[in-house]
Amino acid sequence: MDRLMCLHVQTSGEPIEVHVNGVPVLALPAGAGSQSITVHEYLQNGSNRITLVVAPPPIAQAVAAPNAAAQPRMAARAAQARARLVLLRQGKSLADEAVRVLAEVAWAVEEGQGFEAPTVVHQDLELPVGFPRWRWLDAPVLNPGPQDRQTVLAAVQRLAFDLSRGNPDSFLAACRLKLEEVDQAYQRPAGQGVTALREQVQQLWQAGALATLQPPTTENLLLRVVAGGRLLECLNPLGAPVLSSQNDDATLGNIAWPLRLTLIEGKVYVLR
Repeated sequence: MDRLMCLHVQTSGEPIEVHVNGVPVLALPAGAGSQSITVHEYLQNGSNRITLVVAPPPIAQAVAAPNAAAQPRMAARAAQARARLVLLRQGKSLADEAVRVLAEVAWAVEEGQGFEAPTVVHQDLELPVGFPRWRWLDAPVLNPGPQDRQTVLAAVQRLAFDLSRGNPDSFLAACRLKLEEVDQAYQRPAGQGVTALREQVQQLWQAGALATLQPPTTENLLLRVVAGGRLLECLNPLGAPVLSSQNDDATLGNIAWPLRLTLIEGKVYVLR
């Protein structure tokens, strides 16, 4: 693939979260920072929306009261945030003059000025892209009840248990549809995503990096409804992916696998 669509995000003060078509794809904590990721697998032919959420609520609050009213806040110092969807050639820098900005969402506040937390701003854009229609766009709208939560918890516990023992098979099966679509999104050979994920798991297990990957519990699994209700995002109380290692040894590092899934006839499918 010669050209990539990347999301480039910057903030100089408030924490932010950026969504593409309703799916949270990138977050930055308070303070100055920037980050970029490719986002082909979240885009679609036709109408798309880039959303910037400034000062999002803590994840536990967002899950418990997703429609809570925004609260007034006073800016202790000037701050700004920006999210840009850009098109650039592989190997080129975001600072390159040839970068084409497809969409930009920005926010700013002056010192002593009031604003609402969270503040949500977005931009809609039309993209004439040749992606197939992603399966998550047609997933059923979910209103998860206690039984759904238990089904998801049991499934994620199995994934964590197997991965901690170096067995990737259940994870690969759950993610099969996602991996197929990501291969399509970046024009990679079919099956490349499966092979790469299997190799990653085996390398991490051999290095001892997965031993601390613990199955989640009822208390630390939070399910956030995203993508207009079509996906459930599996997070811990800190807002990080619940499927993650916790190594004290800095040489091992930590691995976190986001899980954005759907439920169909009692089965769990990871779609993003």
